[in-house]
Order: sequence, then C-alpha cells, then structure tokens
Amino acid sequence: MQWSEVINNPYLQDLPFKIELNRYGKIEMSPASNKHGYLQSLIGALFINNLESGKTLTECSIQTIEGVKVADVAWCSMAFFTQHGFETPYAHAPEICVEIVSPSNSKIEISNKVRLYLQAGATEAWVVWENDVVDYYGKIGKLEKSTYGIDVKL
Repeated sequence: MQWSEVINNPYLQDLPFKIELNRYGKIEMSPASNKHGYLQSLIGALFINNLESGKTLTECSIQTIEGVKVADVAWCSMAFFTQHGFETPYAHAPEICVEIVSPSNSKIEISNKVRLYLQAGATEAWVVWENDVVDYYGKIGKLEKSTYGIDVKL
C-alpha cells in the first residue's frame, strides 16, 4: 500500500491503533494507552513552551527507507515547515522525532525507528521508555541531553 491509500481508506479511520507501513507496504499497528496519549501531550507542550519559531505535530508520518513510520511527537523549525508544509508523509524527517514506547514495542523496533528517523534527516530522536526515562539520540549516537535545551521531567 501507499500512505495515501492508508489515510484515505474508510476502514482504517478511527482505529485505536497507530498505523505504519513497513518496507513492503504492509500495515503495522500498535495499540496506544491513555498514558501514551498523556505523554504525547506533555512532550508536545514542552515543545510549544520551550522552542520558538516552529511547529509541533503528533502522529507525524515520515517516509523512511523502510516504509512510513509515525513519530508520536515531532517538532519542526519554521524553515522546515516553510519548505515542507503539511506534506504527508514527510519525505524528510522534522528536526526532532519522539517515540513513546508502548508495551507492544520491542527494543529492537525502537532502536530501528531511531536509526530511520536520523537517516531521514532528523537532528535528534528521543525515546520515552515505560519507566518515564528519556533517551536522546543524534547523528553521533546517544546524547547526554538534548541539544535543543529541553530537560524532560516526567
């Protein structure tokens, strides 16, 4: 499938699952909990309150070399937004892509998504683990903290 077919398919509307496409165009779904939704809104609010001149998105679709992946939260600069607008999916990843780990996610899956976001152009990829620990990654690997000056306390 193509991403446009996924978002326009009436059978796939209003599902309580996050939908992504793998490298073969097959749909992958993972359920989201209420805590997951809360953490999305918390991270989004941190972006809105701490980063000037940019846009915050939840459920941000990004074309990667392994299909369309959906970052739980993303932040893009105005320069990025001016260039890409609401292109769906983004052909280039926004500057920050955040994954909030669900019980159904494996460490390998999350590690792979971090790699894919960074390969697609993200400056940083954040992982929010079930124990509320946040890991930050950049092109050089794991970071001590975000280079964007946001200290996430959950």
